[in-house]
Amino acid sequence: MAPRAYWKGYLKLSLVSCPVALFPASSEREKISFHQINKNTGNRIKYRKVDAETGDEVDSSDIVKGYEVGKGEYVEIEPEELEAIAIESKRTIEINEFVPKKEIDELYLNSPYYIVPDGEVGQQAFAVVREAIRKEGMVALARVVFTSREHVMALEPRGKGLLGITLRYPYEVRKEDEYFDDIEDEKIPKDMADLAAHIVETKAGHFKPEKFEDHYEEALKEVLKKKQAGEKIEVPKQREPAKVISLMDALRRSVQAERGGGAGGKNDRRATSRRRVSKKSARSSARQQRAS
Repeated sequence: MAPRAYWKGYLKLSLVSCPVALFPASSEREKISFHQINKNTGNRIKYRKVDAETGDEVDSSDIVKGYEVGKGEYVEIEPEELEAIAIESKRTIEINEFVPKKEIDELYLNSPYYIVPDGEVGQQAFAVVREAIRKEGMVALARVVFTSREHVMALEPRGKGLLGITLRYPYEVRKEDEYFDDIEDEKIPKDMADLAAHIVETKAGHFKPEKFEDHYEEALKEVLKKKQAGEKIEVPKQREPAKVISLMDALRRSVQAERGGGAGGKNDRRATSRRRVSKKSARSSARQQRAS
């Protein structure tokens, strides 16, 4: 069965438009999820909406949205009043401008969606818009409304379709200064920097998401299998973290561990790099001994 479209409308570039369907490009549906149940009866737990003051259950037809303007004071908004908000992009993904992809800060990237032509009528127009974006070598910025909110979306060609990523608004992004200002400006000794760079080099590779493993999910499946089989679940003892004398010692041990893992056989360049780092570290250690 083909997946159900999350949103349907029109993709528009100036006077060219075509019907499109939008599908979430990611999903967590495959992850294990739990229900809340009554431990004594094994029955599912249900939640009821009740008045916070009277404790009486409230019928869905009597529930409206409210914006708090003061302690216990709300401005009520009816669904029809929200519908009255006139937004032109309600059923249209309208491209407004093109920007270089490298200029989009990763902090603004939100949720990815696949965009495909909806029906045979708009296939050619869709291809025209897609190839126009591809030819520019940039990312198209558009506006679209779903989940009752307007979103800015970045569009780029992906295979025969389009990938659309919703972007966060500036007010949704926290300023890094609030978190990074208190970090001390440490001066790193050259021998430490060389050892750390060597560790990074020995672990260098390529981005291959197919190698990602969700260890927790696999362990969770194993626990559920054991529970179904009536086996006892034992909590493993937590391993004590390795005690390291100093940061330099930790770096040296890390280099030794990488050597033991067979990293030396990857290529001659890495082997040369290891010898260079070892010599630098040895010279640095000798200088420290003479100084003391």
